[in-house]
Amino acid sequence: MSALAPTTGAMEGRVHKLPVRVYYEDTDAAGIVYYANYLKYAERGRTEMLRTLGVEQHRLREETGMQFVMANGEVKYRRPARLDDALIVETALTELGAASVRMRQVIKRSAGDELVHFHAHVACTGPDGKPMRLPDVLRDALKNYVSE
Repeated sequence: MSALAPTTGAMEGRVHKLPVRVYYEDTDAAGIVYYANYLKYAERGRTEMLRTLGVEQHRLREETGMQFVMANGEVKYRRPARLDDALIVETALTELGAASVRMRQVIKRSAGDELVHFHAHVACTGPDGKPMRLPDVLRDALKNYVSE
């Protein structure tokens, strides 16, 4: 019997796709996904994309001192997700800066309906909270996946 593990999703070309199920705890009194939970889904998408590319954030922090912080984000809600919906979080790198990464994310139903668009600008900081250049190991893992 094999051990079950959480899914990390998969890369399809330069886009990472992470399946997410909507649970009762994700919804509000109206039965739709509470708006802040989409941001949690997006965070999971970014984390699992890195994991799929061989970058584990805790190990990166231990080895280089670098950590990610959200510098800026823009979200557009288009349609609601509901209890039991099967969603896909698509994450694509759009830019690698000296000390930051920009990503485009789309959350959609597995049937294809686009629900949320999110643009994230994530800064790299050192243990002191000051900007830090992307470590070479991170830049090497990401450079071939920049899609725009």
